[in-house]
Parts: sequence; C-alpha cells; structure tokens
Amino acid sequence: RVLDYEVELAVIIGKKGRDISKANALSHVFGYTVANDITARDVQKKHNQWFKGKSLDTTCPLGPCIVPASQLNATDLAIKMWINGEMRQDSRTSNMIFDIPALIEQLSAGFTLYPGDIILTGTPHGVGFAMKPPQV
Repeated sequence: RVLDYEVELAVIIGKKGRDISKANALSHVFGYTVANDITARDVQKKHNQWFKGKSLDTTCPLGPCIVPASQLNATDLAIKMWINGEMRQDSRTSNMIFDIPALIEQLSAGFTLYPGDIILTGTPHGVGFAMKPPQV
C-alpha cells in the first residue's frame, strides 16, 4: 500500500440536527480533536474516487483527546504534521476553504447529523503525494 498522511481538525457532533443553519451550527458541536486522514493513494487511484482509498481499516486515527467546544475557539488553531521529525504540514484553521459552520450547514442539508458523528475539515498543503518528488 502507498499510504499518505493528511492532518485535519476533527469536529465531533454533540447534538442531533438536520438542515442546520450556519448561525446555529456551533451549538451542535460537542468538541474537537485531531485526525490523521491516512489515504491509500494506490487504492484511491485505482478506483478513481476518494472513498475507497480513505476507508480502509485503521486509516483514520483520532486523538489523543477531545477538547470540549466550550473550552476552545477553533477559528484559528495551528494544524501541523511531522513525519520522522520533519514538519510536512503547517497551517491554521483560519486558512480552511470552508469554516466549521459552513461545513455543518452543507453536510446537514437533507442529512441528519447525530451525536458522535465526526466531520474532518480538510487538510492543509503539504501532503506527501503532492510534493516534488512525492514523499509518501
């Protein structure tokens, strides 16, 4: 397998909701943790879509803890990934294409979010396959 790393902020849903507005989105968040959205690039390429390459057993470690939403403002957090002591990803949640309320609004449109559901917010630049040369 050709495995690649993707550091992401993980949002843990704490309150059931559907068709959640941006204005109410954060009231549905229980807390936050960090995720490594490991991707099997060879499987992803073979299937021409992302789901299969991102859905293998053990490929989304989370943690080590959940920070309650009431204890953290997630709008400008550092997001970093080191591989064997080398920093590969270094960004901030304020650089995300879509903020957390927008993600919750879009994902909950016609789709119920339940307590315990986890939303990965997207990875910053620096993933291995995109490096020149690729480093996965």
